[in-house]
Amino acid sequence: MSECNHTERFWETTTLDDMSECQWESLCDGCGRCCLVRFEEPDRKVFYTRAACRLLDTGTCRCGDYANRLSRVKGCLSIARLDRDKYYWLPMTCAYRVLSEGRKLSWWHPLVSGNRRTVVDAGISVAGRVFSEDHIHPDEIDSLLLED
Repeated sequence: MSECNHTERFWETTTLDDMSECQWESLCDGCGRCCLVRFEEPDRKVFYTRAACRLLDTGTCRCGDYANRLSRVKGCLSIARLDRDKYYWLPMTCAYRVLSEGRKLSWWHPLVSGNRRTVVDAGISVAGRVFSEDHIHPDEIDSLLLED
């Protein structure tokens, strides 16, 4: 049996700190929200825009250079390297935040549903709803708040 066998509900029995790299990576639902340009207020309130990182494929919500993203994109963060108290900027739906807050994964999460499409069907994915920051004038980004 592989250490990353998705038939087992490992996320219910394994802490984030104890997950293998494969298990950790499989928690990402592929919504693309963490790759959006965002604004943060001093009280930690976060507003996401419809401007996406230049490496994000806005149709599939996959990073175009995941392995090198941290060196290619200023401000790109490795969630695995963040202290859990820094997860406030992640979307409320993000599995890393959900599990760190002691909540359960939603029905649409691919690990629960067994289908990567449910994140799109549930309206969580930003696929097709955002634009690459390369195609937006910097002065216009703040007018492109993501409405959910």
